[in-house]
Amino acid sequence: MYDRTDSITSKKLMLQERILLKLFTRYSELTIFDIGSCEGENSIRYSRFFPNAKIYAFEPLPDNIKHIKKNINQYNCSNIQLEEVGLSDSIGASTFYVSSGTPDEYANMNFDWNFGNKSSSLLQPGVSKQIHPWLKFEDTVTIQTDTIDHFCKSRNIDHVDFIHMDVQGAELMVLKGGNSILSNIVSIWMEVESVPLYQNQPLKIDVEQFMRSHNFIKVADTVNEVSGDQFWLNNNLIQVGEKN
Repeated sequence: MYDRTDSITSKKLMLQERILLKLFTRYSELTIFDIGSCEGENSIRYSRFFPNAKIYAFEPLPDNIKHIKKNINQYNCSNIQLEEVGLSDSIGASTFYVSSGTPDEYANMNFDWNFGNKSSSLLQPGVSKQIHPWLKFEDTVTIQTDTIDHFCKSRNIDHVDFIHMDVQGAELMVLKGGNSILSNIVSIWMEVESVPLYQNQPLKIDVEQFMRSHNFIKVADTVNEVSGDQFWLNNNLIQVGEKN
C-alpha cells in the first residue's frame, strides 16, 4: 500500500522531477518554493534531488505543520525552511476551509496516509463534494497570508528557480501576489482544475491565459476532465517550444 514513506522515498521519478533534472544539475544552488506543502513530502524529495538548493515550504495549517516538522527531522533535511503562512494576493488574515475524510474503500484500513488533509483551500468548496463524496469541509481556521513579492523582498530573494504549487483553486491569487517577481521565476508546476472544485476558482483556460500573458510556455499537461498538473517555463529565461 502506497503511504507517506513511499511518497518520500520512492525512486520512481514523478513527471515534474524528470523535467527538473533536465533543467538543472543535481548540485545547482536553486531557490525552490513548495507552496501548499501539506506534510512536506515534495519538499523532502526536492531536498534529496538538489542538496544545495534552498527550499521554502509554505504551509498554514497547524496539523500539517506538525507533520512537516516531524518529517524534516526524520529525513534530516537541513536545506528546508518551513514558513508557517499561506501565500495569496494580499497580506493579512484569511479564512481557510479545512478538508478531511477518507474514501470508503480505505475507511477500515490502517496505514500511514491522510487522504483528507490535501484539499484545504482559501476558497469555499464548490463541486468537490459532489465529485469526491467522502471529502468533508467541516471546519474553518483563520490563517496568516503573505504574498510572494513581499516574502521575497523581505528575504532578499531576487529570483525563484522552481515553484511547486498545490493550493486548491487559489493558483491565480498566489501568482498575482508575485506580480513583481514573476518575470524572474524560471519554472512552475501547479495543480489545475477543469471544473470548479472550489467557488470562484480559476479553471484551466484562465490559468493558461494568465501564464501565456506573462510569457510562460507550457511543457507538460496532465489535466483531465476534472484536474491535473501543468509544468510551465519562463520563455524569457529558457527558450522552449510549447506543448498543447
